[in-house]
Amino acid sequence: MIMQELITIENLSFSYPDGQKALTDVSLGIYKGESVAIVGPNGAGKSTLVLHFNGILRSNGHVKLLGKPVDDNNLRWVRSRVGLVFQNPDDQLFSPTVFDDVAFGPMNMGYSKAEVEQAVKMALGLVGMPGFEKRSPHHLSVGEKKRIAMATVLSMSPEVLVIDEPTSNLDPRGKWDIIEVLKGLSVTRVIVSHDLEMVRELCPRMVIIDRGRVAADGNTADILADKKLLAAHGLAACSL
Repeated sequence: MIMQELITIENLSFSYPDGQKALTDVSLGIYKGESVAIVGPNGAGKSTLVLHFNGILRSNGHVKLLGKPVDDNNLRWVRSRVGLVFQNPDDQLFSPTVFDDVAFGPMNMGYSKAEVEQAVKMALGLVGMPGFEKRSPHHLSVGEKKRIAMATVLSMSPEVLVIDEPTSNLDPRGKWDIIEVLKGLSVTRVIVSHDLEMVRELCPRMVIIDRGRVAADGNTADILADKKLLAAHGLAACSL
């Protein structure tokens, strides 16, 4: 069966305005239905890479979604198809109520009132938070905030869900709650994480980024079994 390539990255290099080089000649494909982990040490370029997926950072034609370049002409469409969940949920939650936060995207896409309400109900159900519509997002636990942040993206029914460090700052129970939520999602997932235990649970494919380059790309079990490879790129092997 031929898999459909959703995101195509070809020879992507990127430097920040201060001259810091973050990515060098990265080529990668993300396919429909995949769950892919992007891992690597701090400062490796992981977040810089995924910020190109929906045009927060630009690539001059080196990143495409379904064959279309991620550029100004396609930006609105790209952002409706590629949902990005930030590491800190407070960067994503800014409204008085959970409903308002989750409804923000659909409302801005021109959904009708009934469609917005249905989208919010669907998204909160997917993250295990039904009935939270009237709650203040600012009074929720970190784990609850992370789930609501996911819902703000899932309400748009994206093709690809990109999540940056979903289990950071969570206790063990909160971590496994998030893992179970992610397991239940049928959307294509790209997960940026240091948490190799979570990666093993969720992602059959693993990509190591180090010093702005792809250092490894393959089967997660094979890469996790290669302790020398992990150590060479600042990653600690998890117990099997």
